[in-house]
Amino acid sequence: MADLTHSDPSSDAGNRMKPNPVFVLLTILSKTLLPIFVTLFGLAALTFFIGRMLPIDPVASILGDNATQQAYEQMRVALGMDKPLWYQFGVYVKGILSLDFGNALTTGKPVIDDIARVFPATIELATLSIIIGTGLGIPAGVLSAMYRNSWLDNAIRFTGLIGYSAPNFWLGLMGLVLFYATLGWIGGPGRIDFIYEFDIEPITGFYLIDTAIVGNWEVFRNVFGHIILPASILGFGALAYISRMTRSFMIEQLSQEYIVTARVKGLSWARTVWIHAFRNVAVQVMTVVALSYAFLLEGAVLTETVFAWPGFGRYLTNALLVGDMNAVVGCSLLVGVIFVTLNLICDLLYRVFDPRTR
Repeated sequence: MADLTHSDPSSDAGNRMKPNPVFVLLTILSKTLLPIFVTLFGLAALTFFIGRMLPIDPVASILGDNATQQAYEQMRVALGMDKPLWYQFGVYVKGILSLDFGNALTTGKPVIDDIARVFPATIELATLSIIIGTGLGIPAGVLSAMYRNSWLDNAIRFTGLIGYSAPNFWLGLMGLVLFYATLGWIGGPGRIDFIYEFDIEPITGFYLIDTAIVGNWEVFRNVFGHIILPASILGFGALAYISRMTRSFMIEQLSQEYIVTARVKGLSWARTVWIHAFRNVAVQVMTVVALSYAFLLEGAVLTETVFAWPGFGRYLTNALLVGDMNAVVGCSLLVGVIFVTLNLICDLLYRVFDPRTR
């Protein structure tokens, strides 16, 4: 009779080789969170010390050129600028850990409150822009790859070239002259006409959503009339990038052997492209869209300036001009968090939809 008390050596080896779930979790967190922490810390340090070396005196920006020496020194001590740089940076990092970025020198309010006030306008503008860019850019890129070197391909590539080369501020000015001043089809600069500004009940901070929730369609049309031109201009730039990258990904896939096999089996060209080839590049396209969205959130400075859009980019520009380093570092960290978060999401999507990366 077999000895039932004797353990199987292979079973013991399997138990010994089985990874500890806690250890696996800690490993994943260390590989994910540690680089994020190092990146954000390095961004904060770089922005802080560069800001201190700029030839802009924040004390003079607050008090003006006619301030007395005594008032100047008092303000300098109040801002903590009489301390060594390493000490100032330590105090700042301690504040960051508690989400305290200090007060903005231009407004006198906490930086976190200023960002919370201006960021919804930029999110709304960037979201509509990426919807336009993605909704037109992906089909354009796929069609360009399907009919490579045809007149359609050349037209799409030429349109993308214009989107790359034409400056946004010039397109914005020309758009205002044509569609606002001449044709009167859209609203002018700003987020909404002044007469409607107090008719919006703040719910989410996004004017299109807030007006739609309460059913105020007259104000909704006014808000849409103001946002459609800057969103279209930003979306045009995103369209150029997304369509070019999608075309490149699709051309590579359409040269694979499985495409030839699908065609030999009688599958239609459109079904082969959209169902089989595009599915294999969907995650790559998602990454391009996510990065385009991140750039729209922090790179719409000139567009916001031309259209007097009260958003994040305009706030950051004004802070840079007056040397408001609390606001600059706070905005820079927010941009870093956006890019790191979107990259992390893209990495997770790769792991979910592409088994080769697991």
